[in-house]
Amino acid sequence: MPNRTYCVYILASRSRNLYTGVTNNLHRRIVEHREELVRGFTSKYKIFRLVHFEVFTDIRHAIAREKEIKGWRREKKIWLIQKSNPLWQDLAAEFFEERKQQTQRCTGSNAGPMA
Repeated sequence: MPNRTYCVYILASRSRNLYTGVTNNLHRRIVEHREELVRGFTSKYKIFRLVHFEVFTDIRHAIAREKEIKGWRREKKIWLIQKSNPLWQDLAAEFFEERKQQTQRCTGSNAGPMA
């Protein structure tokens, strides 16, 4: 049986609305949120900045942790984020910088004039 990993993640909007979720593919899930493929709360409030995540090897533990965090008051969620990410940086920004660079190479939008 292959080793799988599961992530519990917290997303924030610029105004710091929060969303907690769980996934087996964090990169794919963040893309889905950013491209508004996930209809509902996150797309309505533009919640797509990854501010916290935790990795698990057992889906049951990941789901339990997601439920635990979702049950917390807002203040405790903010404490958790600020403990490891005090500036609320977008932890997934590098995913999209790589993608932007790949797109530029494919479209030639960063290239000089063609000879």
